[in-house]
Amino acid sequence: MNDAPLAPQSVYLVGLTGGVGSGKSTAAALFAAKGVYVVDVDDLSRALTARGGSAVNAVAAAFPDAMRDGEIDRAALRARVFSSASDRKKLEAILHPLIRIETRRSLSSANASAAPYTLLVVPLLFESNAYADQIECAVVVDVAVETQINRVVATRGVPREIADGIVAAQMTRAARLQRAQFVLDNGGPVSTLATQVDALHTTLVANAVAARRASQQPMEAVA
Repeated sequence: MNDAPLAPQSVYLVGLTGGVGSGKSTAAALFAAKGVYVVDVDDLSRALTARGGSAVNAVAAAFPDAMRDGEIDRAALRARVFSSASDRKKLEAILHPLIRIETRRSLSSANASAAPYTLLVVPLLFESNAYADQIECAVVVDVAVETQINRVVATRGVPREIADGIVAAQMTRAARLQRAQFVLDNGGPVSTLATQVDALHTTLVANAVAARRASQQPMEAVA
């Protein structure tokens, strides 16, 4: 199932990733404002685990102590899975197959086909071949590790030790940068990030157009 294409051939798929607190959502919103179709797997995960979501019953069965009044207590679940690798793998085994189904559905939509290219936002992009093997290129939103931790603590109300655990569970900053084709430095103001997004968007549109033209050429023309 992981080998099945996530998107139709007509969709030029760009991966966007970065460590927790790096500003992936901010960058994705800047791309979306330019007409790029954005699929964020974190948004899909939140929908699956919201009240009435299709993952709630399975999560409740696996983590009954993380439930409050029929809803998932996200803070309790986060604390548990980032303090136990086995619990994290158990949660991933529940959520990841469902997220891939929803991702494939979103990427097969008319909006994805109509956009200049599609941005797939995946926090663990390089850790999962189900995503990394199917993108045309990868964009990493980059900040210093201490900045990541400070942002998570300040904006999400997460205790420092939990924030440290989340960062430790993810790929290292150096490893992400080594895998990236493009890097957005988000250590400064949003205006600086927006300038970088403007320039990269122009490049990605050109790359998508070139890729579509190449795919439409007869085999004799590209041999």
